[in-house]
Amino acid sequence: METLPSNAYALTTTYLNTASHGLLPAPTVAALREATAEMADGRMSVPLFLERAERARSGYAALTGVTPDRVALGSSVAGHAALVAASLPPGAEVVAPEEDFASVVTPFEQRGGLRLRLVPLEKLADAVRPETALVAFSAVQSADGRIADLDAVRAAAREHGARTMADLTQAGWMPLSAGDFDFTVCGAYKWLLCPRGVSFLTVPEDFGGLRPVNAGWVAGEDPWASCYGPVAELARTARRFDDCPAFLPYAGAVPSLEFLRGLGPASVREHDLALAARFRAGLARLGVEPVPGDSAIVSVPGLGGATARLADAGIVAASRAGHLRVSFHLYNTEADVDRLLNVLEAPAPEAEQNFDTGR
Repeated sequence: METLPSNAYALTTTYLNTASHGLLPAPTVAALREATAEMADGRMSVPLFLERAERARSGYAALTGVTPDRVALGSSVAGHAALVAASLPPGAEVVAPEEDFASVVTPFEQRGGLRLRLVPLEKLADAVRPETALVAFSAVQSADGRIADLDAVRAAAREHGARTMADLTQAGWMPLSAGDFDFTVCGAYKWLLCPRGVSFLTVPEDFGGLRPVNAGWVAGEDPWASCYGPVAELARTARRFDDCPAFLPYAGAVPSLEFLRGLGPASVREHDLALAARFRAGLARLGVEPVPGDSAIVSVPGLGGATARLADAGIVAASRAGHLRVSFHLYNTEADVDRLLNVLEAPAPEAEQNFDTGR
């Protein structure tokens, strides 16, 4: 992997929790400071902030292999998923993995009038049937890093005439083409290193039956002519599905996405997976078995209680579903992995052991 710019990060912790939130690169921090200063001293320009949002749209499109006219802007995965849910006809069947992230599946459950069928992740493709309207799933599971069989799900959906909605939030370390799915949603504050409040929705060229029920003034073909009264003409692109972009987060998104494009998605994947493999090998030497897979997220059953001990050692990780969840990204090093393994190798306090066994 390419060497990071020397001023990109200056960490004071061993941060192994990108699956919860990514770290902002130095250029992003500088851009946010400048944008905040513009708001504070009267130099704020709404057209400039909207232009920054358009640059973020283009940056995300370039990373995911689609054209900008297929990308809509928002602030949350749940908001995008709700838009897709609203487009489905009454009685439509939606198939999703059991225990997928709540923001992916809850909008379909709360929409009402839909049949949400939850199945094990490994049986997702087999669960698609002729009456299935949509397969909604995370490409990489938040809880434990398991990766969906993307090719099999796409093939099954095509065979039965179903659409697909893939959440790419935890897959930002993987080179993926959003064009492989009908819809994709992505919270950009994790692997894409953007401030929280930036999310993206990609849609088919024909919009896939999506209705802009969230349309506001920015959804107009000419937003400045759409400020008052119903929008007379919706944007001819996916911008018709935009939420009005949060100015500060999108100002920060531009340098973050440019930073990642400069490194290259393939290089990021190679780096992240090499660190995850080193951690898995170290766990094997300790006689500990993580959730199987080849993911930048490594989940270790029974060690959820270790996060406090790790925090005391300056290591930031997460506990999810009772497991220790560790996630690697471009600012991590082999030394970080070794430090983590050294702490885990030490005897666990009795309270942590009780946590691990569920007592």
